[in-house]
Amino acid sequence: MKHFIIATAGHVDHGKSALVKALSGTDPDRLPEEKARGITIDLGFAHITLPSNEEPGVSFDLGIVDVPGHEDFVKNMVAGVGSIDLALFVVAADDGWMPQTEEHLQILTYLGVDRAVVALTKTDLLEAGSDQVVADIRAKLQDTPFASAPIIGTSVMDGSGLGELKAALVQELGRLGPHRDINKPRLPVDRVFTLHGIGTVVTGTLAGGTFRRGQTVVIQPSGRTTRIRSLQNHNANVEASSPGSRTAINLPDVQIATASGSEGVCRGDVLTLPELGSAGKVWNVLLEKSGRLTEAKLSGSRPLKNGTLVRVHHGSGNFPARVQLISGESLTAGAKAIAQIRSETPIFAMIGDRFVVRDWQEQGTLAGGRVLDPDANPKRFRGQAQRAYLEKLACSTGAPADLILLQLGRDKAARSTSLLLRSRFSAAEIAEAASQLVREGKLVLAGEWLMESDWWIKLRRSAADAIDAKHRTDPNHAGLALGELRAAAGMNLPDPALFETLVADLCRADFEQAGVLIRRRKHQPTLPPHLEAAAARLRAALAAKPLEPPSRKELAPDSATQQALRFLLQTGEAVELGAEVVLLAEFYRRVTEQIRKLIAQNGAATVSEIRQAIGSSRRVVVPLLEKLDRDGITRREGDKRVLRAEKK
Repeated sequence: MKHFIIATAGHVDHGKSALVKALSGTDPDRLPEEKARGITIDLGFAHITLPSNEEPGVSFDLGIVDVPGHEDFVKNMVAGVGSIDLALFVVAADDGWMPQTEEHLQILTYLGVDRAVVALTKTDLLEAGSDQVVADIRAKLQDTPFASAPIIGTSVMDGSGLGELKAALVQELGRLGPHRDINKPRLPVDRVFTLHGIGTVVTGTLAGGTFRRGQTVVIQPSGRTTRIRSLQNHNANVEASSPGSRTAINLPDVQIATASGSEGVCRGDVLTLPELGSAGKVWNVLLEKSGRLTEAKLSGSRPLKNGTLVRVHHGSGNFPARVQLISGESLTAGAKAIAQIRSETPIFAMIGDRFVVRDWQEQGTLAGGRVLDPDANPKRFRGQAQRAYLEKLACSTGAPADLILLQLGRDKAARSTSLLLRSRFSAAEIAEAASQLVREGKLVLAGEWLMESDWWIKLRRSAADAIDAKHRTDPNHAGLALGELRAAAGMNLPDPALFETLVADLCRADFEQAGVLIRRRKHQPTLPPHLEAAAARLRAALAAKPLEPPSRKELAPDSATQQALRFLLQTGEAVELGAEVVLLAEFYRRVTEQIRKLIAQNGAATVSEIRQAIGSSRRVVVPLLEKLDRDGITRREGDKRVLRAEKK
């Protein structure tokens, strides 16, 4: 079974709903108002299974979305065609190509739909043949993705052409590959209702991944998490629903939102996974205004001016936003432009998503576009570097390697787990592209970070130069304080957390960290001659009573011994337990091992028991144990210490 979604398109009263009923046996007009007025107002749904013409044993499971054709309900039409595989254009033989047929074509083109079948309806009303009508339709389809779409004459009155139409649908869909499962499922909610004894149910067309019963999902843009109690495909219970399927999901603890922005779920929301990030209010996009607008003389043909308040249709929802063009005052028919969409409410989108821009009054379609960056920054939109980045992004192939290089060319570094997270590529595809770029020497992988090679090499060299400069100017110091290195590198780091990766990378080669310092491994700090005597006195005083050393005030009463003591601490020859207690490193290591063995053999021990075992005083033992706690060697439980390794 191959799953696909098709949607009708065309002018009002051209017989879309009647055709769907004739094909599927289901009347898609479900609302009383639709029955009373005789026109489709909201989305309708049907289902049909067709056998393959060319593959024995293969069937096509088709979800059909029937859309309204009246100009007052275009917003509902757009909500139904955002995730379809094929458009079923419906053109009445007695009317021909009409304004809403044209507007629907432009909307589908903006949304990236590139396959269609044209049903020429009401052929029973033609006294002469349909050749001229077909020729007129073919002319309208020229220079569109649907130029070679099959045109099938039909009549629901006598059933003529319906078999040929089904065969044409199967033939077109047979050329499509299976829907990709990239483990990034998204379900734009197009319908919400409540069933007695079941609760809230949402429906939509699932794309990008699989949803399973019991799975935790998040409702965007609110960010509320919930659980899938049950799933259905075309009224049949399933354990999992795959991409390309019309899916109904029961959300047991979620209410229907009573108004836009209120708590609950409504049309326009998106069900997805929590790890895919959150919705944003600012997108960088590539806008396009159809060149057919002038000829069609539709209300959306006027230029789209910079700063215009519009409605952005994305997925199954539409949202108020302003359009900011990166250059120029307006976008005219036939032109493209980089722009920023600044929405009043958050919208959950991914790189490459398509959208439609309509005027605020909902009277005309102004433009369409593709999302370049769903988490954009309005402050640096028109900067020279950002403009160059967006121009390259708009012209890129869209392959993961190209997107990675462009992003890191701008940002310099990114966590590998978040790289292209909101893109239409799987984690495996992104990881493979990144690994190939690392092998080619274009990127560097250090810890969890990926960096642009040239930038990282330059940053690393700059850090090494700063350490070497410290060794030259202060040879008596053990090294450069990490705080000083952070300050020197901070202006060049896109994320403060990257500093730890920089230090770790330095220490994998010629450098080492000693406490709060970093130094070259070959660096041997030397005391100035006038402090050597003071250092000797300190060593002797600390060695005389290894576990009962003098207080720090007694140990270093003057400036010379204080300088010498700082040197011993910085070089690691001495260890500071607290503000008042210092031990020689040799004895600190010995007593630490002694305490380890004591607790390992006898179990948890009190301060008093440890004090008696090592032959010291509380003045020394208390700060000693506090340091062991900080260093992760022991852990305090009540008034006793246990080894950290014994943590349950």
